[in-house]
Amino acid sequence: MNSTSFSHSKYAIVGGGLMGRLLAVALARRGTQVDLFDKGNSDGKGSAARIAAAMLAPLAESVITEDSVVRMGIHSLARWKELISELSAPVFFQQDGTLIVWHRQDASDAQRFTAHLERNCRNNALLQLPQKLHAEAVRDLEPGLAERFTQGLFLPNEGQLDNRQLLDALLVELDALKVHCHWNAEVHPEDVRKDNAYQAVIDCRGTGAKDAWDSQESNTLRGVRGEVVRLYAPEVKLKHPTRLIHPRYPIYIAPKENDIYVVGATEIESDDLSEMSVRSAMELLSAVYTVHSGFAEARILEMATQCRPTLKNNLPEIKTRKDKGLSDLMMINGLYRHGFMIAPAVLDCALEFLASGDSNTALELGLNISKEANNQEASLCA
Repeated sequence: MNSTSFSHSKYAIVGGGLMGRLLAVALARRGTQVDLFDKGNSDGKGSAARIAAAMLAPLAESVITEDSVVRMGIHSLARWKELISELSAPVFFQQDGTLIVWHRQDASDAQRFTAHLERNCRNNALLQLPQKLHAEAVRDLEPGLAERFTQGLFLPNEGQLDNRQLLDALLVELDALKVHCHWNAEVHPEDVRKDNAYQAVIDCRGTGAKDAWDSQESNTLRGVRGEVVRLYAPEVKLKHPTRLIHPRYPIYIAPKENDIYVVGATEIESDDLSEMSVRSAMELLSAVYTVHSGFAEARILEMATQCRPTLKNNLPEIKTRKDKGLSDLMMINGLYRHGFMIAPAVLDCALEFLASGDSNTALELGLNISKEANNQEASLCA
C-alpha cells in the first residue's frame, strides 16, 4: 500500500469496534489525521467484537457460508500475524488447527459434515483436507478427550486470537498514534459529512447503522443474536479450539490463556440484547460437560449476549457514496458471525479503495463494493 496516497488527508470513523479500530490504526500509520467517534466507552463493551470467540476457521465455516467468505478467511489468517506483530501490546494468537469431535450416536451427522468439508477442499485448492483421527490420534492431540471420543477430525492451520486483548491492544495503538478518539459521543455519519472537513467519513457502526442500510432497497441490516459463556476451568487443559457436532446442540470451545474458555453456539434471528435465557445456558453448559467432565468444576465468569450485524445475504459489503459539497462516505457492514475471521481482508479492501478508488483484492476475494454518485450506483465486485 502506498502511504503517500493518504498523506495529509483527514478521515472520520464512526464506530469504535473491531473494524473501526483496525481502520483508525491503519490510516494513522499511513500519515493521516483520524477522528474516531463511538457512542460507548473505550472498553468496547457495546461492541459485538467483545462478545466473540474470535475463531479463525475458514474450513470449518465453509460448511455454512459462501466461498467468498472462505477466501476472505484464508487471506486474513496470514494478515492477522502481520497486524498483531505490529502492535506494542501482546495479543494471544494461535494457529494450531481445529479439532472436531462427536459422540457415537452422531456419527452419521459427522460423516455428512466430513463429506462437505472434503468437497469444499476439492473446490478450493487453498484449503487443506481435514485429517481423520482415530482414538490414538485424538489422545495425542487432546489427552483429556480420549476417554469420551474415539474418532474425530483435525483441520490444520486454523486458528484463534483473544478478542478482548486485541481490542485493548488497538486502543493502546490509537493513543500512541494520536488518533483523536471521541468516546461516549453518539454522532451520525451524515452529520459529520456536512462539515466537509474530511476526505471521507467511514461508517463502522455495525447494527447501529440500520437506518442507513434499510434506506437501500437492495439490502437490509439486521441483528443476529449470539450468546457465549466464559468459563475458568483449570482442570480441563484443552490446547485446540474444539467443535462438537450435535444435531441440536453443536458448540465450539475456544481455549484462551490462563485456563479461560469461551463456549458458544447459539444463533437466534433477533436483535434482542437482554440477558441469556435459561434454555441457552442449560444447553451450552450441558453440551460442554459432555465434551470434558472437568467443566463440571469450572467457574462461570460471564454469560454474555450480543447481536452480530448481518445483511440480507449474510455476506459483508462495502458501500461508497459521493455527493457534491459533502465528504465522501464509506459504509462497512455485514460481517455477521465471521467478524474476526474476515476483518483483515475487509480492511485491506477498504484501504485499497480509499487510496485509489478501486480494489483488486476485493475482486479476487469476492467482496462486494458498490459505488454511488449522483444517485447512480454501479457495482465494483459481484
